[in-house]
Amino acid sequence: MHPVAGVRLGTACAGIKEAARRDLVIIALEPGSVCTAVFTRNLFCAAPVTVARDHLNRTVPRYLLINTGNANAGTGIRGEADALACCQKLAEIAACPTEAVLPFSTGVISELLAVDRIQAALPAAWAALVPAGWEDAAHGIMTTDTVPKGASTTVKIDGETVTVTGISKGAGMIRPDMATLLAFIATDAALDQKLLQHCLQAAVDRTFNRITVDGDTSTNDACVLISTGGSSLPPISEANDPRYPPLVAAVCEVCEQLAQAIVRDGEGASKFITIEVNGGREEQECLKIAYAIAHSPLVKTAFFASDPNWGRILAAVGRAGVDDLDIDALTLHLDELCLVRRGGRATEYREEAGQAVMDREEITIRVELNRGSAQTRIWTCDLSYDYIRINAEYRT
Repeated sequence: MHPVAGVRLGTACAGIKEAARRDLVIIALEPGSVCTAVFTRNLFCAAPVTVARDHLNRTVPRYLLINTGNANAGTGIRGEADALACCQKLAEIAACPTEAVLPFSTGVISELLAVDRIQAALPAAWAALVPAGWEDAAHGIMTTDTVPKGASTTVKIDGETVTVTGISKGAGMIRPDMATLLAFIATDAALDQKLLQHCLQAAVDRTFNRITVDGDTSTNDACVLISTGGSSLPPISEANDPRYPPLVAAVCEVCEQLAQAIVRDGEGASKFITIEVNGGREEQECLKIAYAIAHSPLVKTAFFASDPNWGRILAAVGRAGVDDLDIDALTLHLDELCLVRRGGRATEYREEAGQAVMDREEITIRVELNRGSAQTRIWTCDLSYDYIRINAEYRT
């Protein structure tokens, strides 16, 4: 991953849940950097979400403090005090206001944060701060992830090279309602706060808000976008600036890679599934149908079994809540194979062809509604034995 001028990352072992594992990360931003974020819409949000929102409204952040192994959610007033105590300790080390530190946590819900362990490990994470710390940080924010998740790209804008790099974590409890479990993206382009927020929302809407593993929206979701201004490209301050679209495209590219990596690493997942719904009257009805398919346990288990039981997909479409849907106008494809036409099985469909598609590791479900021009695309995965095992044993 390409370093981003103006960003340093340090990772340490605090022993929050497991001894001798990387579980604490500091991201340091150079003065002049701008930061924005979107957070979970789950009303039962974690203490660090509450504190981070408050700090972000008060001042320009200089440091992000991330721990894994404990979500600090469902901990009430004590949880907020614990999150603040960790921010205060880092602020002492960094000689900055407490409000300049944004806390983020992920892990087990309802257990008190190991404040003493985090505070004791902060000097080591501080000493480890380096521009090339992205890969270690990607490891340091993992929970049930089986692999670290990072993405990076560069783009030429007006002859200047601009970098966008990001990391994320997530494998289960994934149905973002703003972002993903945790994601941190930085660019060395210079944007003002308002435009940076516009850029982040555009990227999130197209990527992190289009993935689902199990339909559960986490209490701790947060996605942060940082602009350091460390490149030679002059600042961008207007959305109609011709230099802005290629930057948004680069941010979206990184976010899409991170979002898809989460689905591919879905707990126990063996198949990566793209769901496309086209020809709707509005995007919202396309999304209703796409998520009805993606969240159906019967559909997800059929894909795990590589069983071309496409009647389960049709059943999900029919119960999606689009009440005036004309089933006879609908067509359904798995990759290049047409399964359904005019409300029934396509005359050319053969079971062996359906089986050949279902045996693939990456499959696209395409639903054509033929009632308008709206369309959408989301990504999901299958549901396996391992998903049950991993979540049943999560606290043991």
